[in-house]
Amino acid sequence: MLRQFILFAAAIVLLTEAFASQTAVKIGVLNDSSGVYSDSGGAGSVLAAHMAAEDFQATAHSLSVQVISADHQNKPDIAAAIARQWYDRDGVDAIFDLPPSSAALAVNLVTRDKNKVFVASSAGTADLTGSQCTPNTVHWTYDTVALANGTGGAMVKRGGNTWFFITADYTFGYVLQHDTTAVVEKSGGRVVGSVRAPFPNSDFSSFLLQAQASKAKVIGLANAGRDAASAIKQAGEFGIRQSGQSLAALLISLAEIHALGPAVAQGLVLTEAFYWDLNNATRAFSDRFAKRFGGRKPTAYQAGVYASALHYLKAVEAVGSPKDGAAVVAKMKELPTDDPLFGKGEIRQDGRKIHDMYLFEVKTPAESKGEWDLYKVLATIPGKEAFRPLDEGGCPLVAMSAAHH
Repeated sequence: MLRQFILFAAAIVLLTEAFASQTAVKIGVLNDSSGVYSDSGGAGSVLAAHMAAEDFQATAHSLSVQVISADHQNKPDIAAAIARQWYDRDGVDAIFDLPPSSAALAVNLVTRDKNKVFVASSAGTADLTGSQCTPNTVHWTYDTVALANGTGGAMVKRGGNTWFFITADYTFGYVLQHDTTAVVEKSGGRVVGSVRAPFPNSDFSSFLLQAQASKAKVIGLANAGRDAASAIKQAGEFGIRQSGQSLAALLISLAEIHALGPAVAQGLVLTEAFYWDLNNATRAFSDRFAKRFGGRKPTAYQAGVYASALHYLKAVEAVGSPKDGAAVVAKMKELPTDDPLFGKGEIRQDGRKIHDMYLFEVKTPAESKGEWDLYKVLATIPGKEAFRPLDEGGCPLVAMSAAHH
């Protein structure tokens, strides 16, 4: 009995030492868990972060990772207040996900001031790696420039050379319209008009009628989430595509396309960084995810949270501590990225993660072989072509580095 007790006590000591030698890391997933962006990010992004922590800990035992989450209700002031509380009081080392762009830009500044880490997956504004870049932020999944280069450039090539925009009336919408306009004009097309729609919004009828009256070949939806889905659904009711105008969804996720279904969304052209059915690795992850998420396949933003959290943890392990945010981000940039969802890539000096983007078309009901079989690949856009060149964004970090060389 005594021998068993001694062995038991020794085992406890070993376990205690193992835990004591682990570095504690706390990740916060901050997003919209109840509003227009909850389907594309929301609880699925939180699950993705948990899966990244589990997968990392299964192979590397040096970190003990905790994941927490909160809903910022799409309000920049609430997002900034939660970020401050997490950093100052709750011991959070890094914040992930974070739509919309206005909230992301607010958290971006708090993160820099507190020298923590911010990794954006759902936020679109390319300003995060442009004029607002910091040594503490990484922009992972996509941005407005990549969407514009993908969908804008492709539609003009396919004959869609006149555009009318329906634009969400806030930062993200303006930037998306601006970036897409630049690509359309550079490709030889022109913009014949635009209208700003309140955000969030459920009735797009008056805006769609203006777009229809413009006779533009392409109606560009510079909005996102459920707003984009509502506009597409109402465009179907107006028979816009039947009358010869094309709809370009400049930002929409698999969650919204799934909710609309191929009968409504068929023929829609869109650009994304990830799709569950791209290859064996994306399918394997997506099956695991769906088993834990009511059968739902991951969106690109949720995939981005998984992949970026995994890379962040590798960087923390290499640095040895999560406490100096700028040092961890510098290590994230130094280490080549490699994960099952986005493959091999890199994080540039301005914090922009570079990987291929894909131009998709939504399948017709006849082409779709199952509930989640929704996209076909029209083109693969190499990362170097999809994202803005490093020297064109106006990121102060790039200018500083050029001055040092």
